Amino acid sequence: MIHGILKDKPTRLFIFFTAFFVANALIAECIGGKIFSLEKLIGLQPAHFTFFGEKNLSFNLTCGVLLWPLEFVMTDVVNEYYGPKAVRRISYIAVGLISYAFLMFYAAIHIPPADFWIKTKTDSNIPDMQDAFNGIFGQGMWIILGSLTAFLVSQIVDVTVFHKIKKHTGEKWVWLRATGSTVISQLVDSFIVLYIAFKLGNNWSWQQVLAICLVNYIYKFTMAIVLTPLIYLMERRIEKYLGHETTHKMKQAAMGLSNE
Repeated sequence: MIHGILKDKPTRLFIFFTAFFVANALIAECIGGKIFSLEKLIGLQPAHFTFFGEKNLSFNLTCGVLLWPLEFVMTDVVNEYYGPKAVRRISYIAVGLISYAFLMFYAAIHIPPADFWIKTKTDSNIPDMQDAFNGIFGQGMWIILGSLTAFLVSQIVDVTVFHKIKKHTGEKWVWLRATGSTVISQLVDSFIVLYIAFKLGNNWSWQQVLAICLVNYIYKFTMAIVLTPLIYLMERRIEKYLGHETTHKMKQAAMGLSNE
């Protein structure tokens, strides 16, 4: 029986999507502590614009945003072929495993370090390895709570909007339901994580929250548009792998139209 399950192509594809989705979510959380300049990355000077009275704003973003747009693309693809229940299941698995990872990070931080290890990188200008380790893996609890809450809520919003659009468009206009669901869910994601992590956790003003939220959303909105062709490419690859008849049946079942 188990060999039959593993040989089933739709099942194998779902296992791959789940593993890739969870891995990307966990990596995004782990690298999210680094802030980078988007303008410098593409060879431009910082913009220094003003939103909601907040001056000298630039596209200084967490490295996690490099991967989150890809997560929403994956969400739309899984939604297209496996339906909203599958997306929610993957999302719950991701949240559970990320929570487990942070619990392990917390435990590792509080395990007493070996004396010799603390000074092993002094020649690399790292005077205390324990402090460095804590700084990388010891994200604040408000940030963790905000990130996980935003991720889960935005996934639910994404899958809901996606299927509402699909009910009206059928299998046509993939770009509309994929992009439409993503731009709405990314706005929700941007606001919730900043509200919990920085409004509640660090007493930011509403002007600060809204200004940074808008900066983050401009990037996410742009990436949602830029990555739309990737969804078409993935759909072609999936149809080639599974066959037209199988993919058609999967899409029908994902919409709740299958009699099987």
